Amino acid sequence: MIEPVKHLTKLYGQEKSYTLDVYEKARGFSGIRKALSMEPAKIIDEMKAANIRGRGGAGFPMGLKWSFMRPHPTKPAYLVVNADEGEPGTHKDRTIMEEDPHLLLEGCMIGMYAIGAHACYIYVRDELHLSKQRLWDAIKELRAKGYLGKRPFGLKDYPLEIYVHTGAGAYICGEETSLLNSLEGRRGEPRLKPPFPAQVGAFGCPSTVNNVESIAAAPIALMMGGAEFSKLSRLHDVNDGGCRLYGINGHVNKGQVIELPCGPTINELIEIGGGVTGGRKVKAVIPGGSSCPVLTPDDVFHMPDEKSPLHKYNGMKVFDVPMGVDTMRIAGTMLGTCCITVMAEGTCMVRAALNLARFYKHESCGQCTPCREGTGWIDRIFHKIEEGHGDLGELNEVSDIASNIIGNTICAFGDGAALPMLGFVRKFRREFEQHIQEKRCPSNGSLL
Repeated sequence: MIEPVKHLTKLYGQEKSYTLDVYEKARGFSGIRKALSMEPAKIIDEMKAANIRGRGGAGFPMGLKWSFMRPHPTKPAYLVVNADEGEPGTHKDRTIMEEDPHLLLEGCMIGMYAIGAHACYIYVRDELHLSKQRLWDAIKELRAKGYLGKRPFGLKDYPLEIYVHTGAGAYICGEETSLLNSLEGRRGEPRLKPPFPAQVGAFGCPSTVNNVESIAAAPIALMMGGAEFSKLSRLHDVNDGGCRLYGINGHVNKGQVIELPCGPTINELIEIGGGVTGGRKVKAVIPGGSSCPVLTPDDVFHMPDEKSPLHKYNGMKVFDVPMGVDTMRIAGTMLGTCCITVMAEGTCMVRAALNLARFYKHESCGQCTPCREGTGWIDRIFHKIEEGHGDLGELNEVSDIASNIIGNTICAFGDGAALPMLGFVRKFRREFEQHIQEKRCPSNGSLL
């Protein structure tokens, strides 16, 4: 059984954990003080050694992303933090902002200094009212103490400022270039790449966009040492290092957010969650937010490349394979945000698929025709099947519709909408067919 750790969550549950006094007594801003005594390139080297894969879903190495930044002779650089947490089933970033906002702000200061920026924008989803308030209050505390401003901590003439920017609640603004458009006051739609944000980002200037949890890990990794931080993970030998937050949702007895070394198994997370409600068996698990294709207990890890260190998991049941960026990708899904959703026996998978299809139809920005039309089309088909009016021909069309969305849109939203729909239909096709042929829900026996 994997044991929880307390690095990111060190202050969780303490009285007034979100205040500067508590943070200074526990952590003391030692990371940023150390950073200001280092060369920026050395900080980036430590982040690379830490093997912090992006905690927002894409899994791109944070240290490598920081290294893409290059000084521009006439333009400033910016750090932008993606706090637009809106993925269904995901609720980890808000815990950092609510329980320990100063950890995030310290990470922002380290990140700004490392990439050559003097300003940071934290883009927070509008619905996260407590997160916004805690960040605003924490920034006021830092400014009052002189920790932000022209000479942070009185140590170096390197101005640092942090601003909180509120989004309007659009899920698409979790995509980094849509976020940048929204930050600039424009419609939240993705941009064509290249150019990438490191060249042309916020306000046309070089920018780095990182997830809340990724940035919050920076002070811990810097003080511990990148290599030592990486070794906390079960998967540090495949460049997936450190510890991270895991959300446990759905049909479990104890839903929660917990900090673990990278690489717990799905079965371990279910056990930490107190098992499945009612003592039922697991029917399916979404491993990391709703855009990740669903897994079943019968799925097997298949590793075609025998030279890969991941080959040792070949033939194992996926629920027993350590959850990592690469392991989940090879398993045919994604690690995503590491917030699993457990579905027990008796769950109607048609209704579950319809619920997600309706969400993605609503949240598509409409810029790309395959996504705009395809998400609505799939939603209509699932709606008819759920009500008992569908037919097998329409069910067969779902695969073609999804395939025409995947890879044909500007951003990854289209893939994130289509791949889960394919997963539901392929892995639970018999259940969809019963809805159509028998006009009843096989999960609960009710007529449609």
